[in-house]
Amino acid sequence: MNYQVGISFADTDHLRRRIRAADYLTVAQLFLLDNFLLEKPLSPTDIKPRLLGHWGTCHGINVVYANLKHFDSSFQFILGPGHGFPALQANLFLDGELEKVDHRATRDLDGIKYLCKNFSFPGGFPSHSSPLTPTVITEGGELGYALGAAYGSALGHPEKSVAVLLGDGEFETGTALASMNLNKLLGGDGNGKVLPILSLNGYKISGPTVFARKSEHEQMETIRGFGFTPLVVDDDPEKFQYILAEAKTLQAPFIIFKNEKGHTGPLEVSGNKVAGNYLAHQIPLPLAKSDDEQLHLLEDWLKSYHFEELFDQQKGFDL
Repeated sequence: MNYQVGISFADTDHLRRRIRAADYLTVAQLFLLDNFLLEKPLSPTDIKPRLLGHWGTCHGINVVYANLKHFDSSFQFILGPGHGFPALQANLFLDGELEKVDHRATRDLDGIKYLCKNFSFPGGFPSHSSPLTPTVITEGGELGYALGAAYGSALGHPEKSVAVLLGDGEFETGTALASMNLNKLLGGDGNGKVLPILSLNGYKISGPTVFARKSEHEQMETIRGFGFTPLVVDDDPEKFQYILAEAKTLQAPFIIFKNEKGHTGPLEVSGNKVAGNYLAHQIPLPLAKSDDEQLHLLEDWLKSYHFEELFDQQKGFDL
């Protein structure tokens, strides 16, 4: 491939720090009612009384969002797996977009407390993306419509570049697969560019996904059969930036983003594999409030992001 972009060590370090911060804030939203900076050992009183949300797709969302933002901040972003809402909200918080519509979401400790405590909490933010979020127009549990919405957004707007992230469970819906034909209908000069990105993490809510069980040859030929040029990437920032540059030169690119379900989260809970399995889909530590082992696993999980390197109460974020 003839890549047209270079990325420095500083760029990759920035992206990795940004993703770590978003991952931390994602997990904190799912679990924490207090002790948001881990200034003392976690206790049951720090954990929300009801744990509701989805973790498994979130790291992948954070990787894609950070890379798109770094490559070209003018991209319009459409999120297919809207149940991964804490990741989307973490990014909107980090960019200051949430504060524009909610003055309480400040990029300081008070804002972190507000963001995390009120996720999936009575009177706070819902567990799925919803019209309460800036630029969201649908409820995030309705999978399948994202690609069609992306092409609709690009229709008649040649100045637009629309990136759309699809879940591989979502990619099994008739609506998503039918929308793959739209690149043939909206490929003219009078319309914008659409960049589909398939988050291929291998699992949906209760088992493996069909597309992930195909050979790489079958995967590539499926995408080519719809008239796209497939590009494969993992979560390495340097490779991701190169692939985005390559996609920019193509008429109908389609990125297959290979990542692990629940990556950076718990590997095993109560003898069951979690990361890289469907058990990562929702709350991987459902007994964190009542079970000492799961509480300690949560503390280790949060500490693994070294958030203290990314946020200082006096100086704010260092990303």
